[in-house]
Amino acid sequence: MRSSVRRTTGALVLSAALTLGVAACGGSDDGGGNSGDDPIVVGISLPLTGDFSEPGKGVQEGYEAWAKITNDKGGLLGGRKIELKILDDQSNADRVVADYEQLIGSDQVDLVVGPFSTRLVVPSARVAQEYGMLFVEPAGAAAEVFNQGFKNLFYAAPAVADDHYNHLAEHLLALPEGEKPKTVAYAAMDDPFAQGTAYGLKKKLEAGGVRTVVDEVYPPNTTDFGSIAAKIAAAKPDMVVGGSQYQDGVNLIVALQQLNYQPRLAAFSTAPTNPEFAKAIGNKTEGILSPTGYSQDAPYPSNKEFVEKFTAQFGKAPEEDQANGYTTGQVVAAAVEAAGCAEQGECQQKMIDWLHSNSVDTVVGPLRWDATGKPQGAHMIQQWIGNDIKIVLPADAKEADLLYPKPAW
Repeated sequence: MRSSVRRTTGALVLSAALTLGVAACGGSDDGGGNSGDDPIVVGISLPLTGDFSEPGKGVQEGYEAWAKITNDKGGLLGGRKIELKILDDQSNADRVVADYEQLIGSDQVDLVVGPFSTRLVVPSARVAQEYGMLFVEPAGAAAEVFNQGFKNLFYAAPAVADDHYNHLAEHLLALPEGEKPKTVAYAAMDDPFAQGTAYGLKKKLEAGGVRTVVDEVYPPNTTDFGSIAAKIAAAKPDMVVGGSQYQDGVNLIVALQQLNYQPRLAAFSTAPTNPEFAKAIGNKTEGILSPTGYSQDAPYPSNKEFVEKFTAQFGKAPEEDQANGYTTGQVVAAAVEAAGCAEQGECQQKMIDWLHSNSVDTVVGPLRWDATGKPQGAHMIQQWIGNDIKIVLPADAKEADLLYPKPAW
């Protein structure tokens, strides 16, 4: 269960400690007039209430863990501790713009990092760009993030939304003709990330001859999925794909269960990774798929430390949302140490230039970006096997064999 997280409609200022094991490049003065005793203030706006509050709070925990772990190891730039200043944007695009205007312009924070959701990342990245600020973000993966012309933005995850299901598409299209799914139903939230994950898979499967029989887009505030579930059940597709966040994915699955529609395969973005998912759908998780950029068992050097110390801090192991926040911090910390500074002004461009030319080792593996800030990797595919969710694709990372067709839910 997710531990309770303090909500606020104002600023939440957290003094924490951070360390990422990067070699210090600075001394007691960072070159911008700040002494080694001054904290590095990181401004953040997150959806702690509203449509994206559940994953938003997960990202918050990731940021908090990054700060604490780093500070416990001495901070950055030879001893400067990290302070997080977090505002609640209430899942509102207008509010997120005002928040970053306040953080950068009024509060004069040293650094900023991104919110959750493409819908909030794009407008906040524009504000950061206007101020010449580096903008590393944890959860803006839709294509529209990378066609805005941002030069300051970096997505801190292995792959963008359209590429999340690449390994699944490749696997399904390589199956013998008699085993390959022939029809698929798609239902996606009207959200760039959710649609990107579903339609990235749709494009690849259609190109391989798999027919689309249902294609539904629903508003983010949808709670009644009866009519969408009825269309899917009536079409009897071999596979159902949900471009979902959390509650919408749960509600759609419950509606499909009530109609006794039994797909041979079911894939939902984000929702299956939530700690409360199994209970929410009546513990009928067996065989449900989801893309993921993170595994608690990943062999990357910093991941073991992250899992151990996050668990000690929050009383639970980290999930993908928390890892995304932590990874964002790792990327920023590497840029700070490489540039030897952390403040507004010329330092920001130094960090931006360094990230465009270098890779960073993180808990999700080494990350490198193209000129648009798009990461150059792919997501793993995980599936509920028994009472646990395990990596099933690609073959060189799998923890279990893909279960297909899936058992009834």
